[in-house]
Amino acid sequence: MENLKGTSRANIKPGSHVRIVLKQDQHSGRLTEGIVKDILTKSPTHPHGIKVRLQSGQVGRVKEIME
Repeated sequence: MENLKGTSRANIKPGSHVRIVLKQDQHSGRLTEGIVKDILTKSPTHPHGIKVRLQSGQVGRVKEIME
């Protein structure tokens, strides 16, 4: 399994298994794992990661794509 970067919107689809960093975890770098429900970033790329909403309702920026 290759870990893709989460900075490109084209790599991320609803249903993707990802690791995100939540706003409150940005300083510690702690990652939260989950399944993408919605993609919130409109631009094709973002240097800090594409912002998504997980099925759990948590919102953060994608750091790793697990597929």
